[in-house]
Amino acid sequence: MKTKHFIILGLALLLCAFVLGRAYTYKYRSQDTIVVTGLGETEFSSDLIVWTGCVVAESSNVASGYAQIEASKAKVQAYLREKGIPDGEVVFAFVNVDKTYETVYTSNGNYGGQRFRGYQLRQSFTVESKQVDLVEKVSREISSLIAQGVSIEAYAPSYYYTGLDTIKQGLIEKASADARVRAEKIGDNAGAKIDRVASARLGVFQITGANTNEEFSAGGSFNTSSRQKKARITIRVEYRIR
Repeated sequence: MKTKHFIILGLALLLCAFVLGRAYTYKYRSQDTIVVTGLGETEFSSDLIVWTGCVVAESSNVASGYAQIEASKAKVQAYLREKGIPDGEVVFAFVNVDKTYETVYTSNGNYGGQRFRGYQLRQSFTVESKQVDLVEKVSREISSLIAQGVSIEAYAPSYYYTGLDTIKQGLIEKASADARVRAEKIGDNAGAKIDRVASARLGVFQITGANTNEEFSAGGSFNTSSRQKKARITIRVEYRIR
């Protein structure tokens, strides 16, 4: 009986020694690494512009308002065509119709409710083009249509880049190479050699305006207001050393 107990005790001691040895080895190996963060950056110019505007009409009846919208739409189309923007790059949305009201006050100045005034009709249009210079110029001059009786609202253009996937791949390569260089410098100073990658994790992709002080976002930035942009990505790499 005692022999059996000694055998069980011996096996338990061997098992504990094995577990402790593995734990020590893991701890030793986990400390035998270098962790660095590599950076990839590049600046580029947008090659696609998206610009939106809206023609507006107000009338006491819907039919008259539609007639005004159609007349304004025709003038906008002719103007854009004359400036060199083809019809295929211009899309008009459906017409929105809203009732308008005015506030009524009693003779003693108290609020008396609202009174129906008429209708406001709005039709937005979008220009999407790779002629960035041209559309940018037209967007600044569109107010000249006001002299032709067109009630129009125009908004600031948005800028995009169609080759973003290629830029992302290039930045990942840059960030990875930068991380390797940083790790090797640390290794040289410590008298160690960089070995294989133990782990790697990409940061979020950030696109900001070039020469701006925009803040980065935890979920990634995507600037559309600047024509000139800067793209940035980081990569955290853990290297084994020997």
